[in-house]
Amino acid sequence: MRKSGTQRFWEVDLLRGVAVVMMITFHTLFNLEFFGDYPLVLDGGFWFYFQQATAGLFFLVAGVASTLSYARAGDRSFWRFFRRGGKIFACGMVVTVVTWLFLREGYVVFGVLHCIGLSIILAYPFLPRPYWALPAGILCIAVGNYLDNRTFSFPYLLWLGFIPERFYTVDYFPLLPWFGLFLLGLFLGGLLYPSGQRRFSLPDCPEFPPLHGVIFLGRHSLVIYLLHQPVLLALLAVLGVIDLGF
Repeated sequence: MRKSGTQRFWEVDLLRGVAVVMMITFHTLFNLEFFGDYPLVLDGGFWFYFQQATAGLFFLVAGVASTLSYARAGDRSFWRFFRRGGKIFACGMVVTVVTWLFLREGYVVFGVLHCIGLSIILAYPFLPRPYWALPAGILCIAVGNYLDNRTFSFPYLLWLGFIPERFYTVDYFPLLPWFGLFLLGLFLGGLLYPSGQRRFSLPDCPEFPPLHGVIFLGRHSLVIYLLHQPVLLALLAVLGVIDLGF
């Protein structure tokens, strides 16, 4: 499943598609808990780690994809990646506005799309030298883990990982540690796909419809990310399992 000119590696789309399926699964449960008052425990135990693994997979694959994009690009200028990251960050701002209008309390200030968009821009210096992304990524994760569960009296570094006192949001992914996961993905991209080519052998994608369905989700992950929650909420409301308060 490779196209000339604009090659896509099916295994990368598959991993991103798996992350999409995991995200939809978790957000379905979140909607049941948040809007339906179902007694689900999502902020601890299995489902907490499931959510963290989902986000981690998104960031790792985004880093790999940036490496591939850089390796294949005719235009490797900073502005190309600035525009790409800015587009995703702008989608994050759409999520901010919608959740502010819909939730008010707990609206998304700096979520997954904000962080991935900014990560694409900030990671540009590592693209020609992806091996440097490994120590930088480990450092970001270490600092992020240090900052976790600590609060500060100022709000202006919230995006970096300095959590303000009494801060509450339904979705929060600061640069520290999540930029570190992105950098690890960038490192893996350079290691496994040097010059945009597979270093390892892999057969063509099996002709298995469910597998192709997951790959399709991976290829359209941004659109699905933006639309899946309204669709889920509408579906659950129609089924009568949640009350949106309208």
